[in-house]
Amino acid sequence: MLWKGRRQSDNIEDMRGSGSGGGGMPGGFGRSPMRIPMGRSGGGMSVSTIIILVVIFFALKACGIDPLQILAGGDGPATVPGGGGQVTQNQKPPQNPAKNPGQTSASDEMTQFVRVVLAETEDVWNGIFQASGQKYEEPALVLFAGQIRSACGFASSASGPFYCPSDHKVYLDTSFFDQLDRQFGASGDFAQAYVVAHEVGHHVQNLTGILPKFNQMRQQMSEIEANQMSMRVELQADCFAGVWGHYTAQKGLLEEGDVEEALNAAQKIGDDTLQKKTQGYVVPESFNHGTSAQRQRWFAAGLKSGKLSDCDTFNNPI
Repeated sequence: MLWKGRRQSDNIEDMRGSGSGGGGMPGGFGRSPMRIPMGRSGGGMSVSTIIILVVIFFALKACGIDPLQILAGGDGPATVPGGGGQVTQNQKPPQNPAKNPGQTSASDEMTQFVRVVLAETEDVWNGIFQASGQKYEEPALVLFAGQIRSACGFASSASGPFYCPSDHKVYLDTSFFDQLDRQFGASGDFAQAYVVAHEVGHHVQNLTGILPKFNQMRQQMSEIEANQMSMRVELQADCFAGVWGHYTAQKGLLEEGDVEEALNAAQKIGDDTLQKKTQGYVVPESFNHGTSAQRQRWFAAGLKSGKLSDCDTFNNPI
């Protein structure tokens, strides 16, 4: 990808080395188990602790949050590292959030690359929204190292990149790109750009009301039904990443082999491929991002036409 010398986005919050991580635990896209306070004796919970937990339980239920999912380690659809996730708490974002609470001191090439890719997504989606008479709200991208506290909860590097609809931010530990290369065999700068564009695709879904509706509907769904709907959400984000790739190609920024890099990344992080790699067998009813073939097909659909109408994963077979 011919990215050097291009405009770099200012919507970057560099939290690396800021000590903002907290005590997050690996869990996948901001899903950390709730820590349960124990009684003084160490052999169980005190009566007062039990009362507190009961109050917390019903308070969370009243807010539409399932405490049992949190205790199980999930506040949204099950996700896997590299899958390109979206955390599904959907609270109102804070008014006038600070765009750059941390000084972006790192001037390394990877940071510059992420800034350029984010800027290119801004240009594309600003144009698409403007053409339909709407205004695009540019997301912030938070760079972190190790672990981070987001408006959707704690997340760690093991979670992979994710989007939080509560604060309209994409979160990325760039060490994930090394993991994408070494562990998953998906190398290349356009493979990395695809990951960023996928997360921005979730932001577009949030702005257009797709994510809020899904989060509302999934509360009434069974786990299998929620997984099926989550696949459609994720595959649409893949297609939106392809739409971005379409206009990036029109600018003449793609080099030979770039498209193949993105398609290879989509193949490597399909649910079936990851399950075969990690456990030796697949459980189709647990898929929540899409198979390798599905992820490749929907990315390619957006890439070919550049039309959002070709990204309707909800009214078409996936």
